[in-house]
Amino acid sequence: MAFDEVKIFVRSGDGGDGLVAFRREKYVPRGGPAGGDGGNGGDVILRVNPRLSTLSPFQNKVHFRAESGKRGGSSRKTGASAKDLYIDVPPGTVVRDAETDQVLADLVQSAAEYVVLRGGRGGRGNARFVTASNQAPRIAEKGEPGEERWIALELKLIADVGLVGVPNAGKSTLLSVVSNAKPKIADYPFTTLEPNLGVVRYDDEELVFADIPGLIEGAHMGVGLGHSFLRHVQRTRMLIHVLDGASPDVLADFSQINSELALYDERLQDRPQIIVFNKIDLPEAQSIWPEVQAELKKRSVDAIPISAATHENINLLIQRTFGQIPEYREAPVEEIAEKPLYELKADDLAFEIEKIEEGAYRVAGKRIERAAAMTYWDYEEAVLRFQNILETLGISKSLEDAGVQVGDTVYIGDFELEWSD
Repeated sequence: MAFDEVKIFVRSGDGGDGLVAFRREKYVPRGGPAGGDGGNGGDVILRVNPRLSTLSPFQNKVHFRAESGKRGGSSRKTGASAKDLYIDVPPGTVVRDAETDQVLADLVQSAAEYVVLRGGRGGRGNARFVTASNQAPRIAEKGEPGEERWIALELKLIADVGLVGVPNAGKSTLLSVVSNAKPKIADYPFTTLEPNLGVVRYDDEELVFADIPGLIEGAHMGVGLGHSFLRHVQRTRMLIHVLDGASPDVLADFSQINSELALYDERLQDRPQIIVFNKIDLPEAQSIWPEVQAELKKRSVDAIPISAATHENINLLIQRTFGQIPEYREAPVEEIAEKPLYELKADDLAFEIEKIEEGAYRVAGKRIERAAAMTYWDYEEAVLRFQNILETLGISKSLEDAGVQVGDTVYIGDFELEWSD
């Protein structure tokens, strides 16, 4: 099974609660408030690990949760912040929001990192709420809740050279001959169901070759596993187009593959190619080679006859590949912009009011729900502060316009409140 697409659930850590406390020392009669702040919750961070080549580590684990910050202590002691949660992914991982399909990050470079979710801020202790008119505040904040989301991880292999062609053209055999890879090989179509990587060395240089599973007509529309295979071609610097010398119509295969590449991503039609006519050791391939060669030359294509089975002209292919690759040292990596996760938007302040039934209303909104979750409802001062937030955001007025009356129930997030003047 190929593991180049997975969906995982991530949640950042909650912030630790702030503390309501006062100094109680024998000789300090007016010690004042001394409640410390809570620690911050852990972030969730994706990190590129060059030792990984697939997303198979996510086969058995799809839920990831960062730890929460510790509660604040007395004597203004700040609670410990939680460690960040690092999730390792292979180079070439594209990160998307699973709900909107919005691209969040494109992780290519070794050790690159991307913060998927920030941990919740630690709540402030009552020592932070001292004012000139209130020297002994009995108010603190609960820690800010962490955030959660489902994200989709999509792997696009990072290889110098991609081997493309119809099923059973001999790509896997060729890869095993020129490199250290050991792909599954058999004499039937679709032996390769996931891309294979191999390192090819020549003199003091080395290149990474990728055997892209065979493409069929309609692959650009997802026929077969078209999209799963074609995405891996996008990052290659150049292609080796392997023609099946035993095919009934080699030229039709050649046109089909190029069409599928161009229809999937028009930039692929300009990707440099080396064309090889494989299986030249077979009598039927030898008989049609002169005709195929002549037709390709009419299209300004200079193909190399090879045999992956007998190694004929393999060295010539390697030399030509290493000779041409310096022209394309800048890998044509798909340009994907990262989406800022934590800029303040109008949507964060927006809210909706729904009348559930007579005498019951629900307020929904990201900012107000988080404020409710951070409120200590046991302290009157904290409740008054939350009421001020309702006034500031315009929620109180909107509820009154909607017909709320004293004694009605107002639901905000997980909290049930009784409306009062």
